[in-house]
Amino acid sequence: MAVSDHLTIAVTQQRDRVVLALDGELDMASAPLLQRAVEEVEFVDGTLLVLDLQKLEFIDSTGLRIILSARRRCGERGGELAVTRSSDQVERLLSVTGMAEHLRTVAAADEPPA
Repeated sequence: MAVSDHLTIAVTQQRDRVVLALDGELDMASAPLLQRAVEEVEFVDGTLLVLDLQKLEFIDSTGLRIILSARRRCGERGGELAVTRSSDQVERLLSVTGMAEHLRTVAAADEPPA
């Protein structure tokens, strides 16, 4: 199975943010796809990079590390990282590892504002 078979990343530029929509599984094999996508984002001061996790079905420790790395990279480049709500499995892992406390959560594009 090719990496692109179990993770796809759709990139959309919105008025105040860049959204990377992850669909599939973020693990050791697919993490470099996300890392490259984050590195390709052009930041200006205040850019919000949103990882849309709604369709992310699975994440492992490598995926968690890449998300933390993306958060650090955003800060270094004058931006900010946020995530959307995700599947129960992903939400549980973010909570159990304590990462949820360090990630800003925003509404997905198809959700009403909170």
